[in-house]
Amino acid sequence: MSSVFGKPRSGNLVPERLAHSSIPEVNVAILGCRGAGKSEDTYTSEETVDQQPILLRVMDTADQDVPRNCKRYLNWAQAFLVVYSIDDRRNFEGCSQYLEIIAHHAKDTQHDYPVLLLGNKLDMAQYRQVTKSEGMTLAGKFGCLFYEVSACLDFEAVQHVFHEAIREVRREQERHAPTRPLFISEERSIFHQAPLTAKHGLPSCTFNTLSTVNYKEMPTVAQAKLVTVKSSRAQSKRKAPTLTLLKGFKIF
Repeated sequence: MSSVFGKPRSGNLVPERLAHSSIPEVNVAILGCRGAGKSEDTYTSEETVDQQPILLRVMDTADQDVPRNCKRYLNWAQAFLVVYSIDDRRNFEGCSQYLEIIAHHAKDTQHDYPVLLLGNKLDMAQYRQVTKSEGMTLAGKFGCLFYEVSACLDFEAVQHVFHEAIREVRREQERHAPTRPLFISEERSIFHQAPLTAKHGLPSCTFNTLSTVNYKEMPTVAQAKLVTVKSSRAQSKRKAPTLTLLKGFKIF
C-alpha cells in the first residue's frame, strides 16, 4: 500500500497558497490503529464531485495502538474515515475506540459528523481475519457507511470513498442550512364583481374574486380590516357577526 492511505496522485495536489481560494473546502480525518496501512501526513487535493469543485483537506493520523491527542482532529474534521486491515483482527477491534470517541464528540457538540468505516487491504483477502459481515455489523452499530478497498491496487475505489465523504458533508450542511420563509401578499390585485341572482326571496350578494396574486409578505392581523356580514333583514336588529380578513379581501 502507498505511504499515505488514499493519497491523490501528484497531479491533483494543490499548493498551500490556494488554501484560501473561493473553492468550498471539506476536512476529512483518517483514523485507525497501527498496521491499518496509514502514516502521519496532511495534504490538500482539488477534486470534482458531482460537477462541483471542492478543496479536499485530509489529515492522515498515525496513532499507535490506542487513540491519542484526539482533539487535534476532532475539532478540525468535518468527516471521519476509520480504517482497519481485514487481515488483522486486533486492528479491527481497535476501531471501536475511535467510533466511540467520535460518537461522544458528536453528542458533546450536538452535531452529526459523517463517519465511514473502511476495511483496507482487500488484496490480502486470502489472509482475511475479519469478515465483511463483521465490518457491516460494526458500521451498523454506529450508523456509519461501510466499504472494503485495496488502497494499493484500486485508486478509483479509494477516490470514490473520499467523494462519498464529501457528499455526506454536503448533505449534513444542507440539513442545517436555515430555511427562508415564504410570504404571501397582494402586489397587483384586480377584483371582478360577479353578482348572483336572488332566489326564493333571499337577498342577492356579491363575491369579490382575486385575479392576480403575487408571493411576498403577508400582512399581520393588526393590519386586517373588520368587515360586517349581514345575512338577512331580520338579523339587522341584532349585532352582526364580524370576520377578521386580510387587507384586500372583502365579503359583502
